[in-house]
Amino acid sequence: MDPRARPYRSVLYIPGSRERALDKARNLPVDAIIFDLEDAVAVEEKEKARDTLSAALAQGGYGDRVRIVRINGLDTAWGAADARAAAAMDCDAVLLPKVESAAQLDALAALVGDTPLWAMMETPRGMLNAAEIAAHPQLRGMVMGTNDLAKELQTRFRPDRLPMMAGLGLCLLAAKAEGVIIVDGVFNAFKDEDGHRAECDQGRDMGFDGKTIIHPAQIGVANTAFAPSEAEIDLARRQIAAFQEVEASGQGVAVVDGKIVENLHVVTAREILAKADAIAALSA
Repeated sequence: MDPRARPYRSVLYIPGSRERALDKARNLPVDAIIFDLEDAVAVEEKEKARDTLSAALAQGGYGDRVRIVRINGLDTAWGAADARAAAAMDCDAVLLPKVESAAQLDALAALVGDTPLWAMMETPRGMLNAAEIAAHPQLRGMVMGTNDLAKELQTRFRPDRLPMMAGLGLCLLAAKAEGVIIVDGVFNAFKDEDGHRAECDQGRDMGFDGKTIIHPAQIGVANTAFAPSEAEIDLARRQIAAFQEVEASGQGVAVVDGKIVENLHVVTAREILAKADAIAALSA
């Protein structure tokens, strides 16, 4: 599978301490899982959770889902031990919370070796330093922590998320500039399907690769919102065909649905089809 086409439509948080949830996740149609040792694990369970999660990952059964382990911050009593334990687990990446500088990723890399890194972006300082964070050579993905960001900004909840747009935009620009994955923050009201759909559509329109989710009920909406639609796939195929026809004849300009098709449109069209193929392969 082309790494650029790999889907991250739905990224589900699972507590690393809950064996039943870890087992259930093996059969959920998500693209990635964040196995959480941080916020979702009580203080008294922190150390035991490492062993529980390590055993679940060693057992396997998660298929092609991307497996990301979120550790506690390196400034906590558990962070360094979490990092060393995660590096020995059968996972695809280690996710560090509240990243505010590339130096924090350097410190994590010193503990986990060449394991790919992901960064939680959830503080004002993190937003302001997003460019240097995204440029870290070991970073492969960024996750928006919108709940913590809202707390830090002292903002009120708004469906349009206007107060957070500056921070979201800075992180998006940084991720796209460096070619790393970036997934949107969670929608807390997991029973509000219409609200979740609206926020997913907004995130997709902004350019996010997918949505972090907190409940299996949110999977279907996220998977649909961040996948190419049938109309987009059809248009992509027609754009490519029209461009190739004009290119072969050496005459005229490619036009589809009354709009000129240039090379940049063809590049986007091919990315859409590659993403659709990757989703189909995962579904199979």
